[in-house]
Amino acid sequence: MTWAAFAFLMTGVLLNAAAQLLLKAGTNVTGVITLTADNWTATIYRMATQGHFVAGVILYGVSLIVWILGLSRVPVSIAYPMLSLGYVVNAIAAHYLFGESVTATRWLGIGFVIVGVWLVARS
Repeated sequence: MTWAAFAFLMTGVLLNAAAQLLLKAGTNVTGVITLTADNWTATIYRMATQGHFVAGVILYGVSLIVWILGLSRVPVSIAYPMLSLGYVVNAIAAHYLFGESVTATRWLGIGFVIVGVWLVARS
């Protein structure tokens, strides 16, 4: 894998993780979202005008473009497992940004993800 391909893939992963964090920040502002026949248009409008949601959707779009650039350079069987690194980024960021608990069991799982991605990437 070239450095350019790796950079595209990691940028895509980081943008995707940031999009997830922004969407979570949006739900922290709006509260629990429940769509019903009576409220779905108002709820969708509220989400579409909430800054964190808008920024998250934009980052998803950018991450998609960057990810496609990476996929054009690397087999999908190598690239796709790298998305798992988003779990690592999000667990750490959610701990610091939202005060979410990361237990020892989660850290162990994160360690397995990192080792798995490393094994796939070096093949």
